[in-house]
Amino acid sequence: MKRFLLSAGAMALGAGTAQADYTLHVLHINDLHSRIESISRFDGTCGADDEAEGKCFGGVARVATKINELRDQLTAAGENVIVLDAGDQFQGSLMYTTYKGAVEAEFMEKIGFDVMAVGNHEFDDGPEKLAEFIDKVSFPVISGNLDLSGSNLLTGKVGNHVVLDVGGEKIGIISALATDTVETSSPGPNVIFQDEAEALAQDVTTLEAEGVNKIIALTHVGMPKDLKIAASVSGIDAVVGGHSHTYLSATDPKRAGAYPTFASQEDGTLVPVVQAYAYSKYVGHLELTFSDDGTLLYAGGNTILLDASVTPDAEIAARVAELAGPIEELKSTVIGASADVIEGDRTVCRAVECPMGNLVADAMLDRVKDQGISIAIQNGGGLRASIDAGEVTMGEVLTVLPFQNTLSTFKVSGQGIIEALENGVSQVEEGAGRFPQVAGMKFTWDASAAAGSRVVEVMVAKDGGFEPIDPAATYGVVSNNYVRNGGDGYKMFAGDDKEAYDFGPDLADVTAEFIAAKGGSYTPYTDGRISQK
Repeated sequence: MKRFLLSAGAMALGAGTAQADYTLHVLHINDLHSRIESISRFDGTCGADDEAEGKCFGGVARVATKINELRDQLTAAGENVIVLDAGDQFQGSLMYTTYKGAVEAEFMEKIGFDVMAVGNHEFDDGPEKLAEFIDKVSFPVISGNLDLSGSNLLTGKVGNHVVLDVGGEKIGIISALATDTVETSSPGPNVIFQDEAEALAQDVTTLEAEGVNKIIALTHVGMPKDLKIAASVSGIDAVVGGHSHTYLSATDPKRAGAYPTFASQEDGTLVPVVQAYAYSKYVGHLELTFSDDGTLLYAGGNTILLDASVTPDAEIAARVAELAGPIEELKSTVIGASADVIEGDRTVCRAVECPMGNLVADAMLDRVKDQGISIAIQNGGGLRASIDAGEVTMGEVLTVLPFQNTLSTFKVSGQGIIEALENGVSQVEEGAGRFPQVAGMKFTWDASAAAGSRVVEVMVAKDGGFEPIDPAATYGVVSNNYVRNGGDGYKMFAGDDKEAYDFGPDLADVTAEFIAAKGGSYTPYTDGRISQK
């Protein structure tokens, strides 16, 4: 495995004390999002025909094969190995919709994880389902920046940190969850969030006082914040992260960044940060070498693609097929066709107008256009996959829209819509899910302007054309119930004064029916409704 020398000083230290060096192998995944079955190249569930033709990736049976293979090989060679999950096992397929975390718990136990971080989507069905999940697993589930003293469901179940004894050495694992989880999920009022970096620093101090000198941060905050944490929190030796679905690689030119990516602290210490994309497509393998006093000397490794060359674990594959049986008929129902790929990748739909965003927003508006509704707004983070060309199944639509959100209609001022768009484009640099996909309107925004003052122009549809939005006028809007009730920062839509109806049909059903109504085939498109100055 390729190693990265951290500094010339480290090289001299390593050369002089090689007999005391300690190497730890960290196998890790993040953001599996209930991709229990294998996935297509568009991250949706892969069909049996494509599986037979070797076109599929991932799935927990392949994850199991690769982790077991690496762990067995390394252990047999006398190496030290731990297996980590950086959160978001929940939400993203019919496996979660149907079994609500029980399946994810079963397979994580079968694979043998050592520690898991809490992800924001672990709260999608409230603290109750997270508590049930934790009760089903034997490994610790941690998040160090959560005050759970007011939660009778989670107190004593989620730890701040954990210390593992690996090859006679103490390995401290600390964790933090993104503080905007209160906007992106449903933790409820009894889960109090603390600043991520401050909480991690406190846990480092606690562990160091206990004599732990090798500390890994297992986080669910996203790559940009991981880099800030790695640069600012003294005592962290490495960061294994999730949340932003960042693809890092030591070899692939199409990567989002190097594996590992290094952050530099004020004293020149380099801290490696890793992540392994999402959806079970990769397993990360990070190698860390420490001196006897806990100084990190080397960090290297790579993400490993789980393509058709990785044979799925037979026992797990059989169990997956058994679990899939009751939902296979619904998943395989063909609801229409698409003339081309409907692009729904998060890197696109959280930054610019995307074909999937147009499809879903158009479908929403079409469903309620006879109710005095003229504008649709869909959060980009609610779009979870692309759909390939050809037949479109209900399973594919449900993979794109897995949250069981319902249509919500409400009234809001033009000023409120402008504020909503400002919120939507306020965190594009972070890949935040609040980016707005729209219908019945178009807008221009300036990425170089400060957040809160980026929206340059807003035009609303009228009489076959467009006119400037009137901040004082009232408009009928359709969105999903998550956004309407303040999710992803859309607080301007929440409240009891909006004449809201939050209990419309399921968004996935609405989108499927819209595709079906196109007859022969739906043609994905963009038309410039979202533009940048």
